[in-house]
Amino acid sequence: MALTRQLSPRIILLRRSADLLTTHGGLLVCALFLLAGVFLSDDYGIGFDEQQRRQNAIANLNYILGNADIVDLPPYPDRVFGVSFELPLLLAERALGLEDYYDVHRLRLFLTHLFFIAGAFCCYLLTWRLFNNRLLALLALLLFLLHPRLYAHSYVNSKDLPLLSMFSIALYLLERAWRRDTAGAFVLLGLAVGVLTDLRIMGIILFPAVLAMRGTDWFRADKQRRKHILLTGGLFALAAGLAPFALSPYAWSNPLYYLTSSLSLTVNHPLIVPQLFQGERVLSTELPPHYALTWFAITTPPPILLLGFVGAAAVMRQCLARPGIILGNTRLRFGLLLLACFALPLSGVALLGSNTFDDWRHLYFIYAPFCLLAVWGWHWLAAALGRQRRLKVGLYGLAGIGLGLIILQMAQIHPQQQVYFSFLVDRTTPEHLRTRYEMDYWRLVGRQVLEYLLNRHPGETVYVRGGQPWPLAAEILPAAARQRLVFNSTTVDPDYVLADESVGRIHAQQVYNNTLLSVSAVDTARMDAAAADYYREAYQAAVDGEPIIRADYAVYRNGRTLTFIRENCPPGALAGRFNAKVHPAVPGIRSTTWIDR
Repeated sequence: MALTRQLSPRIILLRRSADLLTTHGGLLVCALFLLAGVFLSDDYGIGFDEQQRRQNAIANLNYILGNADIVDLPPYPDRVFGVSFELPLLLAERALGLEDYYDVHRLRLFLTHLFFIAGAFCCYLLTWRLFNNRLLALLALLLFLLHPRLYAHSYVNSKDLPLLSMFSIALYLLERAWRRDTAGAFVLLGLAVGVLTDLRIMGIILFPAVLAMRGTDWFRADKQRRKHILLTGGLFALAAGLAPFALSPYAWSNPLYYLTSSLSLTVNHPLIVPQLFQGERVLSTELPPHYALTWFAITTPPPILLLGFVGAAAVMRQCLARPGIILGNTRLRFGLLLLACFALPLSGVALLGSNTFDDWRHLYFIYAPFCLLAVWGWHWLAAALGRQRRLKVGLYGLAGIGLGLIILQMAQIHPQQQVYFSFLVDRTTPEHLRTRYEMDYWRLVGRQVLEYLLNRHPGETVYVRGGQPWPLAAEILPAAARQRLVFNSTTVDPDYVLADESVGRIHAQQVYNNTLLSVSAVDTARMDAAAADYYREAYQAAVDGEPIIRADYAVYRNGRTLTFIRENCPPGALAGRFNAKVHPAVPGIRSTTWIDR
């Protein structure tokens, strides 16, 4: 009896704690992740095209303010994509009076991550509404936040991650519009779909889905209610149709051209990128149909992957078992929508042969519906166990272990979670992954390597040879550290070179025993010889009429001009060495042209 009295206060405390976690768990988890983001955001690097995104926002803002003409917008193809996320980032930067790029970058990281957490919270709210179960909603929130690749991208990727977050927000607003069934709710949903479409034209997938759902409601309704359905559907269509054009200054002068260009870029982007996929170097326009699905499978934690496909199977099974109730069952109809939002983009990319590259990042938004399908799978498994309490406890235990292992792996490879691979591929053999798949596409590892060099020479100036994005990576370091780094000096020989090579290596930044970037001591004679071999081969192939396309350069013969299109080649370095020491006197070739991109 005395033991019972001693234990009862503890039991009551545990129960109250559990009730608190269940009731306010979503807010608590989001607050913890946000707090962690404040401390962790400064660990992440910068992608080589981040300044391009920011410059696009600057050009659009100048156009809006009347300080520039539409022709002054950046000439690259992605200018047709909207700035509904980049522009607020720029306005926040200006409102705070930030000038040093170190501070600008930290703000961009934090706000992008904050929007990611907002998308996760909407996933939590949507799950709670669909299943009326806060514990399931908490599971959805954790699954959304604990995808390793997406977590890293939630800081550094202001292109694809806002699309994922906005997709989650739009799905929640879709359920909310059906629940409230008011004109205002459908207008808000339309604006959300419009923002989604502005971020990427593929976001338009929700536009026909909502209209189809309103159409089925119209056929099932009486005459009086049909008027209300037509009104709300029309208001949604108007808001969703006008918002992308209003949010895209590039569209204001020629809306039709903007729409067709956006669709064309989505289906067939003009940038052709050689990709390392399953051990073969393949152009992004010639990748196999299973490219995106394979990347999704090998970079999504297996517990989430398994639950998601179980959920997809459960939705199909329930629909086939009772097809007559689909239209009248909100949750089941929503399940079909989630399945379509996950499967159709993957199928469309495969069937159309779209130009995709750099894993499945152009389709990151499909993780929002997949995450909800994973919760659906968990709900189905729990229901299948019925009243078997011990099995249910075991199921929850397995879930806890799975989430714990994901967190452990994220901590082990921090801050390079963008190169996370699951155990479905070989992660143990040294240098195996980097010979099979693309690793750090955006070169986010540059920050850690530069910090290593600065720590190796405290208080000294460090001379480094290397083109972009390494000087860009230096821009996000504190001013005192940044000033000690000198890139591609014309007066002082460099101390180090940053490259993917092992000769002269003194340091290698690795994940899973795979090198992301090496630091090598400079050996001028060896580098001269390597440069000579490198460009002699390219030159001879071009002279013979066989254009070369590789990861870092392309060579073409254009009449009597030999044209090199190069990437990551610092001015005065390899180009100068080629012209001075390698260029042979070949009849018919009068000049060499270098084009940087």
